Amino acid sequence: MKLNLILYIAILLTAGCKNGTKNEATFSHNNNVVIANQFIDAFYSFNKDNLKGTLSYAEESQPSILYYQKWAECGNYEIIKRFNCEEKNDSTVICPITVKDDLMSALQIDLNVTDTFHITIKNQQIRSVETSSNDPDLYYEARDWIRQHRPELTKEPCIGMWEGGPTPCECIKAILQGLTEFKANEAAARTR
Repeated sequence: MKLNLILYIAILLTAGCKNGTKNEATFSHNNNVVIANQFIDAFYSFNKDNLKGTLSYAEESQPSILYYQKWAECGNYEIIKRFNCEEKNDSTVICPITVKDDLMSALQIDLNVTDTFHITIKNQQIRSVETSSNDPDLYYEARDWIRQHRPELTKEPCIGMWEGGPTPCECIKAILQGLTEFKANEAAARTR
């Protein structure tokens, strides 16, 4: 009887250890997703200090992400759909956010772009953040047009673009002007 009790306790402890490992992995997963969501909240708060706090261990990402936050604020990014952040692997969380912005409006496109944040988290600290987007080809075509036909628009205001440059608001405003001119040029070419 005593031997059966000891064996039963050993089985329970072994099962408990296995569940503990699973619970730790689940906790780590949930914790990374929570941390990623806190980053997204800080980014779209348009409060530089809040965002900078979430990036305190991601110094290399700070210039581009802080620039992008101000760019997004001045481009009137409005969240249309916030998808769930998902863990891609044990250290990377992917957070897609669909936004309405002035850029697509300037191009007269009925499209809401999805920006995806790729957040690397180690030891419960964000170590890096990268972004990708599904901007349409027309956006890149228009940017190339601006570079070729109106480089003076963006020369000064877009110095250091995506590298922590000093004037993200002025830069997006200059690009918006260029996009508007691109569309006007496109329309004029159709009427000739």
